[in-house]
Amino acid sequence: MIMPDIEIITTQGKALLCIRVAHWPGPFYLKKEGNEHGVYIRLGSSTRQAGPEFIDEMKRQHKNKSFDQLPCPSYDIQALDILSIQKVFGYTGRKINEQQLISLGILTPFAGTNVVTHGGLILFGKPEIRQMVLPDARVSCARFRDTNKAHFIDKLDMKCSIIDVTEQVPLFIRRNTRLYSKIVGMKRKDIPAYPVFAIREILVNAVAHCDYSLTGMHVMVAIFSDRLEIQNPGLLPFGMTLNHFKAGISRIRNRVIARIFKELGLMEEWGSGYKRVTDFCKESGYPVPDWQEIGPALRVIIYPHPDVDELFPPVAPPSYPPSYPPS
Repeated sequence: MIMPDIEIITTQGKALLCIRVAHWPGPFYLKKEGNEHGVYIRLGSSTRQAGPEFIDEMKRQHKNKSFDQLPCPSYDIQALDILSIQKVFGYTGRKINEQQLISLGILTPFAGTNVVTHGGLILFGKPEIRQMVLPDARVSCARFRDTNKAHFIDKLDMKCSIIDVTEQVPLFIRRNTRLYSKIVGMKRKDIPAYPVFAIREILVNAVAHCDYSLTGMHVMVAIFSDRLEIQNPGLLPFGMTLNHFKAGISRIRNRVIARIFKELGLMEEWGSGYKRVTDFCKESGYPVPDWQEIGPALRVIIYPHPDVDELFPPVAPPSYPPSYPPS
């Protein structure tokens, strides 16, 4: 048994008892409550009992595995939409075969055969299989009349791949808000109600870092009369705080999804997304979005341009089919 290192240190004129203990894999629990019910986590200013999903995530972290790397033993390559894979990677000039699917983490060896991973299903699974195995791997959009969720004006439940979501959600937002026109010199400049670049960055981050192991929760995009919210299941990865995130520290929750998004140019892994969003908003005259941890979810509140006096268009224009790659 390794004994802790104990000493008394002085800081700012006060004596403190400092105890250093060797790293030990968790999760830690209250002995009298057991390892299933005695694990507690900190959510904001409160301490709550950890559910089985959070405990499983902590165990996966100790095994250096993410949820989207885990195998789906019942499904092999036939569960994937191969035409979609070829189309998506065709834009990068890369030809994909089964061995490359293994290298990308879309397939993984299991019990003597190659089976699809959770990440593979989320990204490229045939719709009927993805909805059966991972029904919460989707995005719901809604436009509300006021500042609450009492009255819908428009809504859309997207059950497509999260790659297509990065193109479809901005279309939904565009048809449910309006442009502000400003005369600059002799030219007219149209300013969207919400920062398009920032929305794309926040949306990609939401679907890439969503905790898909949580059941009954999915990514949600809500447009209110005074703000836009993008919310995804899952707190920041264990050990990270909002201050770490804002400082540019990056920790990937879904390694397969992040790898594919990086291959397609949808995101990078340097933790610079927060700075890019805030810099763009400041330079373009938008308020800086607000990141909040609310229960088991992360919510980003995006505020409209201060010069936009009416957020909703009188008549919503028709939506357009998604294209790839995103512009």
